[in-house]
Amino acid sequence: MSTSSPISDEQVEILINDVLEQHGYDFTGYSRASLKRRLSRLYSLDKHVSFAEFRYKTINDDVYFKHFVEGVTVNVTEMFRDPSFYRLLREKILPSLNTYPFIRIWLAGCSTGEEAYSMAIILKELNLLHKSLIYATDINPTVLEKAGHGMFPLSQMKNYSENYIASGGTKDFSSYYAASYSLAKFDSELKAKMIFSTHNLVSDRSFNEFQLILCRNVLIYFDRPLQFQVLQLFDQSLENLGYLALGTKETIDFSPISKSYKRVGTDKIWRKVNA
Repeated sequence: MSTSSPISDEQVEILINDVLEQHGYDFTGYSRASLKRRLSRLYSLDKHVSFAEFRYKTINDDVYFKHFVEGVTVNVTEMFRDPSFYRLLREKILPSLNTYPFIRIWLAGCSTGEEAYSMAIILKELNLLHKSLIYATDINPTVLEKAGHGMFPLSQMKNYSENYIASGGTKDFSSYYAASYSLAKFDSELKAKMIFSTHNLVSDRSFNEFQLILCRNVLIYFDRPLQFQVLQLFDQSLENLGYLALGTKETIDFSPISKSYKRVGTDKIWRKVNA
């Protein structure tokens, strides 16, 4: 059993520099408190005998580095999380996009895909799925692979069904998936309208123009300068009159882009009004 102490502030900086130099992943703009907590958890879970061992594996073992990225970046998520947010999407935001011949939606930091399938279900119920495309991106290829399978634990379906109903869903939620042992496999019709791709919000550029961008519960892990940088990336990627949605603890207030946006409702959704 490891008797190692938690990661120190100095060791956090050493790892950040190592990862940037060796692998090209830039965590310099991440909140140090959050990063230290996640690194300490990873260190303890993997039972490293010393920081030197942890550092060596992170630098030199590509398989371990994938595990490292997952431990540092993966956000816990669920389908129809914050039902009032999805109700606003269903009742106001998505219907207003109906006039577009084709709807492009970017889910940035999509993690294991629960948000993408939630979005696809609402689009289907609004009869918009046939002319929509959901670009679901994440820094982590491992979670994207899981998302692409469209399979989630069957044990979560009761919770997801309750969220779905609270968000305004009226169908039988179980009609969207087939049970397979301990997993729920969601309809391929939903997945057909999704593109899963790696995208690094820190270093990658805009890759399309969207009418709706969702990036929920990602910015809270970034420091203020990086938050502003990412918000400007979203602004460059959003059509005029498009919508930007963030997590419950996130805001565009005080950012350089805020003057071009108007808040919609009580949830964290803004509309771009002055391009």
